[in-house]
This record gives sequence, C-alpha cells and structure tokens, in this order.
Amino acid sequence: MTDPERIVVVGASLAGLRAAEALRDEGFTGELTLIGDERYPPYDRPPLSKAVLSGWLTTEHTELPRVRDIDARWLLGSGAHGLDPRARRVDLADGRQVDYDRLLIATGTRSRPWPPERGGKLHGAHLLRSRDDADQLRAALASGPDRLLVIGAGFTGGEVASVCRDLGIEVTVVQRSSAPLASALGGVIGGAAARWYRVAAVDLRLNTTVHALEGDADGRLRRAVLSDGTVVTAEVAVVAAGALANTEWLVGSGLAADAHGVQCDASCRALAADGTALPDVFVAGDVARWPHPLFPGQLLRLDHWDNAVAQARTAAHNMIHAPRDHRDHRPLPAFWSNQFGLNLKCLGLPSLADQVVVTQGALDQRQFVAAYGQRGRLVAVVAVDSPRVLDGYAALIEAGAPFPPVINATDGPDRLEPLDAAFPRPNDPAPGHLPAPSTSPAAPTPTAPSVLA
Repeated sequence: MTDPERIVVVGASLAGLRAAEALRDEGFTGELTLIGDERYPPYDRPPLSKAVLSGWLTTEHTELPRVRDIDARWLLGSGAHGLDPRARRVDLADGRQVDYDRLLIATGTRSRPWPPERGGKLHGAHLLRSRDDADQLRAALASGPDRLLVIGAGFTGGEVASVCRDLGIEVTVVQRSSAPLASALGGVIGGAAARWYRVAAVDLRLNTTVHALEGDADGRLRRAVLSDGTVVTAEVAVVAAGALANTEWLVGSGLAADAHGVQCDASCRALAADGTALPDVFVAGDVARWPHPLFPGQLLRLDHWDNAVAQARTAAHNMIHAPRDHRDHRPLPAFWSNQFGLNLKCLGLPSLADQVVVTQGALDQRQFVAAYGQRGRLVAVVAVDSPRVLDGYAALIEAGAPFPPVINATDGPDRLEPLDAAFPRPNDPAPGHLPAPSTSPAAPTPTAPSVLA
C-alpha cells in the first residue's frame, strides 16, 4: 500500500473536519481537499435544535473549533455529484473534477422531507438539519405563531417541542406510534416520555399521522388534517420524521450504498456491491454502515456526534497505514438529548432489545435508569437525569453481561421485573412516508436515533 499524495474528503462535516485534522496528526503531508455542498465551513449541529431555536445563539456561532491548521483546499458550495472509483475521481455538481489517491466519504444524512403533494412546499413547513433550516425556523418562531405542529415525536421532535413550550408557544405533536421515542427507546420508556409532554402542556396526538398540510391562497400553512379526521390549526410545522443518507451521488459507482448509508468493513473501508473492500475509499460518520463485534449479524448506522468523531479518527489512521496496521472501529454507541428539563443519555443499542427493566429509580419519578436485554444479554441502558451511573453499565454491556443485570443499587426496586420493550413493528414507515428503498442486499441496519444532540 503506497503512501497517498492526494486525499479527498467529501463532506465538510464534523466527521470530515475531524478526519482531516487526524490525518495531519498522523503525519500526512500531502494534498488535502475537503468538499462540501453547503457554503459554510463545518459547524456544530447540536445547538441548532436547542440554543439557536431558543434565541440564545446565532448560527454564525456554531462553527466548529479548529483543533489545528489542516492546510487544506476547501471546495464549498458545490457538492459531489458522482464518483468513479476506477479513475479515482470525484465529480462536482458544478462540473469540476477532483482526483484522489485516497477518498473519505463523510456526507452524513439529511432530514426526510414531507411530500410536496401533501403540503411540503407550503410557507411555514420546515425541516431542521442545516444552518439555513435553523435560521428559517428561528425566524418563524420569532414572528409569534399561535401554534407549532411537530410531525414525529423522536428526539429531534421532542427537543423542538420542548424549546417552543419554553418560548410560550402552543405545541401539537403528532406521533404515529403509541408513545414518544417508541422507535428509539420502546413503548415502556416512551410511556414515561408521554407524561413529560403532558406535564409541559403539549397537545400530544398518539397513534395518529398527518394526512396533509393545507394552506391559504398565498401558499401559507394554515392547518393540518390528521388521520383521525381532526384538524389542527397551525402556522408553523416542523417535520421530524427521520433521516436519509446522502448517497445519491454514489449511484453508478459500484459501491454498496443506498438510502440507509454506505456499507464498510470494521476498518472503515467502503464495500463494493459484491462485498469486497475498496483499499482506497473509506467511510465515516452518519453515512457509514459497519459491523460491530458487540452486535453480530448487524450493520450499524449511528447518527451521533461522538461516533462521528471517533470513526473519523479510525478512518484517518487506516487511510495512511498498511492493512496490517489498521484499527477496527468498535466504540460503544452513545447518545444524549435534553428535553422538557430532563437529560437523557443512552449507551448501546436499545432497538435490538426484546425486554426492558428499570434498575434504578422509577418511571414516574423523572429520574431513573432502564436496562435493555436481547435474548438474555444486556445490550443497552438509558439514564434519565442520572448520567453519572453509566460507566458501570458500559462495562457490563461490553462484557456481554446477562440480562437482567445484577446492580444492587440503593435506589433500585426490591425486585427486577423485566417487561416487553414494546418497540414498534420493524419497517413501519416514518410519519407520512414509505420506507426508503434498499438497492443492495445486506444485513439489517439498526439505525440509532438521529439526534441533533
């Protein structure tokens, strides 16, 4: 494996920037190019659904800090349009072509849009993923709407609803399943989350979908027609219905890529459609799907801040080292969210679980720890306003400890009573949408929740 002279990073993202910095730290001295479809330098997404919407921070102050000078060529404002792995060339949307010796794909994900024929183009219908999204939504909130509609009660939907209630805006949240966070944490913990919504005076509509958004003659959002026939009046709607991987530019490249992400091996090398690893193309961040030794038989895609940073470093190391010196990417999945005055932190993959048990506190106390098990093995834990206790649980998950775990916590119940985790049926479509099609056969992908946190 010869040393690369030209490395191209597609995706001016958190993963892209941290990979570029890691490449320089690892000793790469060649030509380094970063390509991004947005006109902004890499910025931090967590504040968008919290500090920016609340008005505490402007998007100009979300730019990511630079750990070091990466001496890179920046090609911003024109994203990648195509890839030719044989020629080692990236085609840009503006017609330019960029050659490489090694390539890192870090294009991330985007919000799943609302169908235009059902009101997705109305003035007042918003997504929340980018700086521009956050600026537009913040301006809409500052105009003083009487009511905000949130479509989807996942993490992003909950964070938006929470901020808007703090701003004094009336909020209706529509959720297709029987509880908020059901896809991420299951119905048992989702039932506790439903109480947080109601304590905050959110109008929570469960087991319901939005049939259509409707507007006035000027194309401004005025109401939403729900699946139960009721109508919600709202001037602003936020679609929080999940994420799609940014992989369209890879069509025809021969890579194993679809709307779920780009498949790669444990060392972050991209896979061709036939399953072989490409020695000069790597993947990192939200767009990557890879095997994790703790969760065999699965391909993981984690839309998480911590994973983007860690995977970027792994990929950077492997891009400039021989295969015998490659490292596997195997950190324990972790994510967090703040909503309704509570901090939620999760380790592992709750969505794999068939059972859940409260090991500390109680569901009705707004402070508890719940452990998740799959076929008698501990696979995840979620802590609500109890983040300091998680180190011990992390060690148990990594050791493949039995479920339910023996904790002997002083604030634990007298007897552990595992319950069905009550996750929605697999492949249920997101609110108002059909599942994204898969263009290549692969192991199932447990996609951890997309969080701006």
